Amino acid sequence: MKTLICLEPGKLVYREADAPLARPGQAILKIRRAGICGTDLHAFEGTQPYFSYPRILGHELAGDLVDFDKKGAEGFVIGDAVTIVPYFNCGVCVACRNGKPNCCTTIRVCGVHIDGGMVEYLAVPTSSLVHGDGLNHDQLALVEPLAIGAHAVRRAAVQPDEFVLVAGAGPIGLGTMEAARMAGGQVIAMDINKDRLSFCREKLQVLHTVDALQDPLEQLRNITRGEMPTVVIDATGSRKAINDGFQYMAHGARYVLVGLQKGTIEFNHPEFHKREGTLMSSRNATREDFNFVMDSLKKGLVDPTTYITHRVAFDDVAREFAKWLDPANGVIKAMVEL
Repeated sequence: MKTLICLEPGKLVYREADAPLARPGQAILKIRRAGICGTDLHAFEGTQPYFSYPRILGHELAGDLVDFDKKGAEGFVIGDAVTIVPYFNCGVCVACRNGKPNCCTTIRVCGVHIDGGMVEYLAVPTSSLVHGDGLNHDQLALVEPLAIGAHAVRRAAVQPDEFVLVAGAGPIGLGTMEAARMAGGQVIAMDINKDRLSFCREKLQVLHTVDALQDPLEQLRNITRGEMPTVVIDATGSRKAINDGFQYMAHGARYVLVGLQKGTIEFNHPEFHKREGTLMSSRNATREDFNFVMDSLKKGLVDPTTYITHRVAFDDVAREFAKWLDPANGVIKAMVEL
């Protein structure tokens, strides 16, 4: 039996089942879980920016450490369950020098710019390792999408009791809602999928939900007593939803774009200007966000395993993948088990 191994970006090899040895600065992971996120689905359908083909997907990862360069990876031992920060940065560009490695000018995101973790063994920089600290593989594979939401909420500087509208109740949106809740915000979930809105109410105890197909402006006015949300976060990746989001902003509101699409965005400049609105993007996450999520998981403040609606064996991914794009199948989070 041959094993698929990714030792360097874009360089795949097949070997007998023995695990490879780490090179200097590397760690070798035996992948155990790979979560499927919107980035993967959009890549599959050809709508993901920053993407070239062919590409092996997989950046929401959990695995076991089978070999690593001890230099720069203190505190780890062989056999540890780990996850990774999958955004490999240069460390010297203007973004990295200013503490923003998540938007490094030459960033290589695992599974996006370079081949990712849907392989039996994956080589990663030792600097990307995150110790499992007793969490299981399912939890570890979900740290990254939760960190995306945590980063967005930190960018928005959510304050206690302010209304935070999160558009898009997929896994990234759900994680964003959880982070906003932990920051003390009054979360409003918006989606066009009634089942996902029910999930928000029943599993996440979100008090306010908005059906985006049923006069969302009126619903938001009723919830916010006419003032509208002071934080709006888009996690849809839909151009229409992103453009619509500008009209949901209160005066003085912050609008954070987590969702990503290929085209331009459009908004009414006078309406935005009179609100003195703030528009910002939120890209990836930082080690600080990962640490926040790990701490929240260990304290039991969030349980992302409730998001997992579908599980599939590694060998069945090719057959099942297309089904996850169909809303009728009720997918919130699909998890690949290796």
